[in-house]
Amino acid sequence: MRVSEPAARWLRRIRRVLVAAVALVLLCGASIWLAVQLTPMQSVSAAGQTVSVGAVQPGRSMSGPGQLDLFGEAIATRPHFDGPIRPRLKLTHISLGSDVGDAGALLPDLSRKLGSGWLRYCLWESLVAAGCAAVIAVAVAGVRRASRRAMLTMVAAGVVSVCAVNAVGIYLLASGTPRVLREVHSLDDLVGRAPTQPVPAAKGPALRDVNAVVLGDSTAAGIGNRLVDHPTATDRTCGRSADSFAADLASANGWNVLNLACQGATVTDGVLGVQTRGDDVVPPQLAVAQRATSASTVIVSIGANDMNWAALTGLCAKSPVCDDKASTAYFTERLAAFTQNYLDLLQQLAALPHHPHVLINAYYDPFGPDTKCLEKDGLTPEKVKVLDSRLADINDVLESGAQTLHFTGVRPDFSGHTLCTDQPFVQDSAGRAPLHPTAAGELAIALADQQALTVLQRATPTP
Repeated sequence: MRVSEPAARWLRRIRRVLVAAVALVLLCGASIWLAVQLTPMQSVSAAGQTVSVGAVQPGRSMSGPGQLDLFGEAIATRPHFDGPIRPRLKLTHISLGSDVGDAGALLPDLSRKLGSGWLRYCLWESLVAAGCAAVIAVAVAGVRRASRRAMLTMVAAGVVSVCAVNAVGIYLLASGTPRVLREVHSLDDLVGRAPTQPVPAAKGPALRDVNAVVLGDSTAAGIGNRLVDHPTATDRTCGRSADSFAADLASANGWNVLNLACQGATVTDGVLGVQTRGDDVVPPQLAVAQRATSASTVIVSIGANDMNWAALTGLCAKSPVCDDKASTAYFTERLAAFTQNYLDLLQQLAALPHHPHVLINAYYDPFGPDTKCLEKDGLTPEKVKVLDSRLADINDVLESGAQTLHFTGVRPDFSGHTLCTDQPFVQDSAGRAPLHPTAAGELAIALADQQALTVLQRATPTP
């Protein structure tokens, strides 16, 4: 059937309108996506605490959680927010002083500023989105070789559409976001955790002759090497070694170093809480450490057991691949939980009344570039790459947390002495504690800590 000329013109007009509408939708989506990528987060501060406020990428749902960036890890917030664009909060700076008690508690002034920071971010995001829309429209007009009038029309239509979508998406649908943010009084409110109680000092006299304290896991204990001289029952339970980096630092500096590290220790079960190993009960390491009121240094090595690293490594060796969905999801979940527990630990270290230097030891790379000798244990180069990536994620959390709390991050370097080298600093699968440092590896960790302490001592003014 032949269509009349008026009907054909009408159809062509409808087609042009539909094409223009689709183009505007795509333009709005691209501009807003780019704006969220490009708009800088807005910082709000009060009494030594700083939080940056931004937005997560828009999703399909019209409500949902925001995001807390804690030491580089993205954690979904407990509060839900309306609208497709929801807040992203990043903890960037914590100082504890007389006006700040618990680093996890956000001051009322800072809580109020979160709402204003969100509004300020939205304004900048709208301006950036409008600019992106204008640039895209000009680019499209140039490709189509449109006239100046057509180009100006396209730019105007794009900018107006993006501003309208932002107004609806943020100012109307997300109008309750500032109110929700003002009701956030602590980091625990954001992630839905019960506040951690400070660890009380263990009973007993002050250990005034202790110069430094070591807290942590089997790496700090020196497991797999010779036991300390005249070991106590707890020393045997925890595997504390005479070759640990704590012992090396004591020998090099003439210090009395109190090594409280214990194999199997995690942040919650070992450092901040009681650790049970078989029939033995080990008191919280931080509780005992608080008796060392004259210690000028606290060194921490923690995280591997929190991540169940030994099991992940063993599973990786036995599985066809190491980055399957199940193990990746498990690792991600453990890392998020460790990140929050690690913040609890850092807060309590920062609140120690004698204000010691705090060193946070990252983990060494045990594998190195040559992994041929590991294939007999089921670890191919591809699998080692996955393990290296996950180890780097753990170290990033450790170092970012240290930086946020103004502590010193230390990363020992085992280059040239990894597992498949002639003189490895790491115990192999036939050792008493595979993947743990040898006596030489413990010495390498001690040297890295010593170097960091030397820098700190030079930077600290003499009273």
